[in-house]
Amino acid sequence: MIPQDLLKKVRRIELRTARLVDDVLAGGYHSAFKGRGMEFEEVRQYQIGDDVRTIDWNVSARYGEPFVKLYREERELTVMLVVDVSGSQHFGTHEQFKEELVAEICATLSISAIRNNDKVGLICFSDRIEAYIPPRKGSKHVLRVIRELLAIEPEGKRTDIGCALEFLNKVQKKRSIVFLVSDMQDHNWQKQLQISNRRHDVVAVSTNDIAESALPKVGLMRIEDPETGKSHLIDTASKRVRKAWKQLAAERTIAIEQTLRRSRVDQIKVKTGEPFTGALRQFFQRREARRA
Repeated sequence: MIPQDLLKKVRRIELRTARLVDDVLAGGYHSAFKGRGMEFEEVRQYQIGDDVRTIDWNVSARYGEPFVKLYREERELTVMLVVDVSGSQHFGTHEQFKEELVAEICATLSISAIRNNDKVGLICFSDRIEAYIPPRKGSKHVLRVIRELLAIEPEGKRTDIGCALEFLNKVQKKRSIVFLVSDMQDHNWQKQLQISNRRHDVVAVSTNDIAESALPKVGLMRIEDPETGKSHLIDTASKRVRKAWKQLAAERTIAIEQTLRRSRVDQIKVKTGEPFTGALRQFFQRREARRA
């Protein structure tokens, strides 16, 4: 039996994200991603403005007037959500943990996909593969994906993006759209990312919290690394400490961006406590412009 409080959370996220898809992101997902190709649909009489290159000369000769071929995009795609559920995801200082933000983003992407009759699959990872749901269609399947994201209790604490991408490439042979959703607190995963992006269309969704880049000035604070369990007492009143923290965060951000850039992977940046729809919409618009 599924606990009632979990069902309520799933339903609440489903309703919220469905409204976001309808009100804010309508059409953006469809325009951003290409189908697998063009499929012949029918022929019709030539109309002014039609591309002459689409004229079907055999049919035109048979009927003594010009006819053109019409094609439709073969739309069915597969979307794979490769989601970080390591210890660092259970962190947030703005009324929302990163794992809650991740659940909403994944729900939004999933609902956008099924509205376009695409399949959705899920891989949850820490320093190991924590869960795998093969790609399928349908609203019930999306609810299962959301439920898994909310209910999962990972065994691992650390992050191994390379492990997740290697697993993706083993189980998903067909080219897919892959959303890698993580705070990217890992090292030496560029090679696996490049391999995955050659096989699939990988998009990195970087999750972050403002406290990870700028410490609040609140005096002595004990901080604990959720992935290693190590803790330190620091003086946030010290300007030198806050500056060093900010510098380290900036270096980490630059390293992530360089890894993604070298791998030719697009990035969507999101933060806890802030609307993520703007970042998604801008990404869809960039993709659509690239297709034009």
